[in-house]
Amino acid sequence: MWTADSLNFGAFLAPFHPLDADPALQLRRDLDLMEHLDHLGFEEAWIGEHHSTGAEIVPAPDQFIAAAAERTSRIRFGTGVVSLPYHHPLITVDRITQLDLQTRGRVVLGTGPGKIPLDARMMGIDPAEQRRMQGEALEAILPLLRGELVNMETDWFTLRDARAQLPTYDPAGIEVVAASTISPNGSVLAGRNGLSLLSLAASSPSGFDALGRNWEIYEKVAAEHGHVADRARWRLVNPMFLAETQADAERAVRRRIQAMASYANRQAGRSPEWGETPQGVIDHWRRDSLGEFGQAVIGTPDQAIAQIERLIEQTRGFGTLLILHVDMANWEDTKRSYELFASEVVPHFRGRNRNRQASLQYAEDHREQLIGSLAGAITKAHTDYYGEQPTGNGA
Repeated sequence: MWTADSLNFGAFLAPFHPLDADPALQLRRDLDLMEHLDHLGFEEAWIGEHHSTGAEIVPAPDQFIAAAAERTSRIRFGTGVVSLPYHHPLITVDRITQLDLQTRGRVVLGTGPGKIPLDARMMGIDPAEQRRMQGEALEAILPLLRGELVNMETDWFTLRDARAQLPTYDPAGIEVVAASTISPNGSVLAGRNGLSLLSLAASSPSGFDALGRNWEIYEKVAAEHGHVADRARWRLVNPMFLAETQADAERAVRRRIQAMASYANRQAGRSPEWGETPQGVIDHWRRDSLGEFGQAVIGTPDQAIAQIERLIEQTRGFGTLLILHVDMANWEDTKRSYELFASEVVPHFRGRNRNRQASLQYAEDHREQLIGSLAGAITKAHTDYYGEQPTGNGA
């Protein structure tokens, strides 16, 4: 039976960055963040793949993960996601198995059809065909990961007696995940192939409403194909930025949040009034879907807890909450946001302080008895030494 104390936590980096700063420094900061997350005890970090439009600046998540793995010791890394139509399946398998061996099993293969239309256009790929291509790639990738010989021919790749020459670090294999947004495509693909599920738009109004429906589809399709839909393998993404107070959180993001809103609005070809001021963006992100980011928590740990509880109620349980990381604050405030999440939000769900709280409650409930015992012990110690009763309260 699912319980909240089984929840895991991590971060999801597209990564989104403003277009007015040095990308070399932005990448170094993302690597620094991996170290920080590892130090704080987060279970996972996911890195995206994008090739255009400026703000999402990692085209090769496996390269980023290889560097991050050398700077960390325990956190697992997910490709968030490898856009399967952009790569020959054998190359995808070879690169991920090498990475799996280098990290000693700390890799999750997140897969998707590709998101940014300009990426597909530059490669001559018809966006209408990307989901079909994703499914065909998985038909080849999954047996290759199992060490099987694959012969397959499509209109965009050919495999002739193909075999991956490297094993996976764990003989049980690499966890493979299918990304889902609002449509049932990701749920069907995950259920059919026995994959884990990643709900990228979990916090947007439409994505939130679709969570239960998409899980039911996933369960149904998985059962039809002999797989078990495990809630522990369901990941949800939600943007969050925390500070001691809501005012502190708003102050921290005020300088850069408009740049990130501008990126999303320019892609969508819109110039809404709410995007004209930092406060307008903050209020909108809290209230409505922004397409790219969904509904955000920009506030306190208590507000983050309330949002996660809302997601639990909507889904009836999931495995991992991934904080959608948006570069909209300075480094110190960014680190503090994750520290607050790790120190106050995670323990709330893990129940790590139950025994401490119970101990204090017991002491409070039995105060008179305990204080009386202490006073008696002091009296006895005094009498044993001096042979007379103490006159004061000294120990």
